[in-house]
Amino acid sequence: MRIEPRQHLLETWKATIQSSWRDGAWRWGGRDGSNSISDAEQLLCILLPATQVGPFGLDRPNATADAMLEALRPLGDEKTIPLNLVRIATEYFTRYVDNDRPIFSGGSYYKPDDGAKLTEVQQARDIVDSFAISVTLSLATIGFVRIFRQSVTRMGLRRELRQLERLASTRLTAAMVGLLRSFSTHVFEADDDPGQILLQTVNKAGLPSKTVVNQFRSVLQETIASFNEVLIGSGQTEDLESANALFECGWSWGIVKDAPAVPLEYKSSGREKESTAAGAPDEPAEEIGPQPDGVAENKPYLYFTVVAVDAIEDLFSERTRVLGLLNEEQQRLSRALQLRWDLTLTYWATVATFGGGPVWPLEDPPWQTTDGLRSEYYTLLVTSIVVKDLVRKRGSDARLARIGSVLSDLANEARVTRKHRPGDSGVKLHSPGLRVSLEGSLEDSPDEKANAVWFVGEFASLLLQRCIAIAGLLSDVEERAVLLRLADRVWDHLARRRLTETAHRKLWDQPALVFDDLPEYESPSWYYTERVVAGLVSAANLLSEEPLVNDRLVVRAFDLLYEAEHLYDMELMRGSADASLEVMDVLTEIRAKLERARAIARTRPGAASALVNWVLMELDGLEAVRHSESTAI
Repeated sequence: MRIEPRQHLLETWKATIQSSWRDGAWRWGGRDGSNSISDAEQLLCILLPATQVGPFGLDRPNATADAMLEALRPLGDEKTIPLNLVRIATEYFTRYVDNDRPIFSGGSYYKPDDGAKLTEVQQARDIVDSFAISVTLSLATIGFVRIFRQSVTRMGLRRELRQLERLASTRLTAAMVGLLRSFSTHVFEADDDPGQILLQTVNKAGLPSKTVVNQFRSVLQETIASFNEVLIGSGQTEDLESANALFECGWSWGIVKDAPAVPLEYKSSGREKESTAAGAPDEPAEEIGPQPDGVAENKPYLYFTVVAVDAIEDLFSERTRVLGLLNEEQQRLSRALQLRWDLTLTYWATVATFGGGPVWPLEDPPWQTTDGLRSEYYTLLVTSIVVKDLVRKRGSDARLARIGSVLSDLANEARVTRKHRPGDSGVKLHSPGLRVSLEGSLEDSPDEKANAVWFVGEFASLLLQRCIAIAGLLSDVEERAVLLRLADRVWDHLARRRLTETAHRKLWDQPALVFDDLPEYESPSWYYTERVVAGLVSAANLLSEEPLVNDRLVVRAFDLLYEAEHLYDMELMRGSADASLEVMDVLTEIRAKLERARAIARTRPGAASALVNWVLMELDGLEAVRHSESTAI
């Protein structure tokens, strides 16, 4: 890969600190102002690499690498950097609390429809994007505190860490409850407009509608039956019994209208017991405050479904399990969310690849939603869910390669890997992006004039993440190389879109540097920057794994090794080691390299072949010297 994630993550750290840390204080807000989502994204630009990429760790002061300290030098040294991050995070978690209730409003990210002005009530409404980013930030914070606390002896500082962990845990619980209450199951008849659109999407073989409905319900029979297990939050349905009923599931944009409250049955966990043992008082049950009434339309939105699916995955990641980041109540909520996660992945992967024919519905872009909207953006979002399903089911290389081809086509359509021309529709995918009307955000109130709108402009950064994700799953070396080359080209596009203004240099996003006639910006978009950072984190973790093994190369490495070992044994039989000290040294080095080559031949056949090639050259040199001496005589 040409991306060099380590270098670019360090540059982004430096740029984030330069933009955000002024006169010893953290400055919240970017291009879209300050809100619960943007501020979390701003903080995650530091915390994501620090908690998910080993060499970037900051929670063990004595083990912090010099390059990391240099990038974050304005925050202090190896001891004060994590302390400052703790205090910045504490400021965030206390900033978005109202009367002991964590708030998850979209704030300045909400945009008015048709130029109307949004009311404060509309801007204050909870949104899935905030629930999701809060899950990621809270888990990162709790894990950071858990490890950093092992290096702390001062009681005052330990109290700060306990307070931050308590705040993050409370927000995590509230965010999980919000996600449970935002889940939606949209049921409709096959003869209704949504049903007709869904059948048109999946029926690539031109079969009778009734046949397709029966096939659809048969393939998703277990999923339909599993909805009986959706017991808390929203998403319950009894309308799927009809033989003509179709459905879609996922996450709405916010808490669904009439969604019931989620009962909490908090019990003490090991985390609180550890805190109590350290001198803290007994932990009370987490109070997340009253659960607000929902107003969102009871229908899944593809964008918010992808956002929720990504966040929920963090709840059962290896890091979350190993560090024990969830208390008992959160584990219960996590199991409920994982059920919805499984149902959602199964549904969308089935729809995207329905029929088993030569062409999947996903391979016939642009994707059309059941409300009749079409966009390559929707295709990319569906692809994101299918990739996660393939991860879960360990999909074959052939299926993964087909998804990779879809991503390549999308990169061309969006003018990421192809030159754009004036008037290209693909440019709109980047700016202003996908326009999502939040149905239900307009209540029957004289002060509210229009629905809120949400703009999604992360196309290129999401494309990078999915290319890297698929490349990491492929076991075929050549297919992986194709995806990594595509990822490199997407990165070249993203690298050109960094801001150039001094105060925010090398942050994102400035699409006008790539596409003509787009507005120029002076301030960074933390929304976009955080997503690029997430892509770089994925690339860094991919490059930390052992390389793929090509079976043909393994065979070749052993063939070379057998020849080299035999020639080496011949030299020993000739008594070459007795000739001189110089020859003895060469043979000793040859023996060491042969042993090393044999040890790594199955895991690193290319490196083993290189070692054996050197051995063969040295042995041939000895043979040439001997031949010259015999000729001279």
